[in-house]
Amino acid sequence: MTTAEILERAVRAKPCVKNLSDEEKVRAISVMAQSMLDSSDLILDENEKDILAAKGRISEVMTDRLTLNKSRIEAMAKGMLEVAELPDPNGRVIKTHKRPNGLKISKVAVPMGVIGIIYESRPNVTSDAAVLCFRSSNVCVLRGGKEAYRTSKAIVNALRAGLGKCGINPDVIQLIDDTSRESANEMMTARGYIDLLIPRGGKGLIRAITENAKVPCIETGTGICHVYIEKTADFDMALNIVDNAKTSRPSVCNACEVCVVDEDIAEKFLPALYKRLTEGREHPVKFVLDEKAAGIIPGEPAGEDGFDTEFLDYKLAVKTVAGYKEAVAHILAHSTGHSESIVTGDPEAAEYFLNNTDSAAVYVNASTRFTDGGEFGLGCEMGISTQKMHARGPMGLEELMTYHYVVRGNGQVR
Repeated sequence: MTTAEILERAVRAKPCVKNLSDEEKVRAISVMAQSMLDSSDLILDENEKDILAAKGRISEVMTDRLTLNKSRIEAMAKGMLEVAELPDPNGRVIKTHKRPNGLKISKVAVPMGVIGIIYESRPNVTSDAAVLCFRSSNVCVLRGGKEAYRTSKAIVNALRAGLGKCGINPDVIQLIDDTSRESANEMMTARGYIDLLIPRGGKGLIRAITENAKVPCIETGTGICHVYIEKTADFDMALNIVDNAKTSRPSVCNACEVCVVDEDIAEKFLPALYKRLTEGREHPVKFVLDEKAAGIIPGEPAGEDGFDTEFLDYKLAVKTVAGYKEAVAHILAHSTGHSESIVTGDPEAAEYFLNNTDSAAVYVNASTRFTDGGEFGLGCEMGISTQKMHARGPMGLEELMTYHYVVRGNGQVR
């Protein structure tokens, strides 16, 4: 099926999903999740084909993002069920007031309509995006990367089979078959078909869409995230936080890419950090260092782009600063607006950091890895918005809604 035909089907399916009751959607999500679990063997077979085809063309950490197993599929199904338990956002009255002339004016949440998602080789995005769109009464059009196409197709087929069992038009969940650049261009210019376009992937993908889209889009995800170790920080806490933020899953956008360290503690803290992240590790972290840090621990010089690179790998840049105000100034100059953390025992430093950094999520004494829909209690997420209009931070159900005004009268004229 061509991309144009898929988009036409998606538009025709809008009334179907918009008019489903809360009970119908909850039941359908449960059936879809079970259908995906029942199809686990087929999904894993297709995933193995994708991995073999991508071998030698993508990095080890990117291969990890592509890889599914039974437990990951179970986690995907669990995420779907968690979304089903969230309140239905469709039709929620945001606020209401009555005018002196008797008109009752209500601001009411309504779905966007057709949401397009262009993403790279992460099969879990397929089920996450589908369930979030469905729960919020939107139609979704998914366009995944070629490396994960077989896996995504198997997942979508399972979800559509679940919808069919519930008597719901399967066209409310669509997958673009064409993984070439042309299909992405068609989606970016699909005025009258796509109401909102969301990119989810690397810097190149996001930039291409936000710079070229003719339909409304949301900038998501590029994550040059910082963890600042302020001079009063507890060293054990700081080491645990940086370790988690960098190494628990380095290929995701909420992983730490830059560790900013107060120069007053650099000579003691950096050797401890180096030891923690390199010794006895299957994947020892490589360090990219400013001049002062390079005089303390081994690593390569930061160079011109060292603090402006999303490594998505076992690689960490280190910047030394003279106090929390300089730390904030550095972060403002190099951050992509995703997530920043300060590790400190000084309330004044913490408040300055919170009030003056300008990112979607700002932490005190916690890992940036919590910037996630599930960890924020939003269910799975559509992505992390790093813009300031409409949606910011983890995008859950509410961020997939717009609103209109409902005005009730009894014959008023102006």
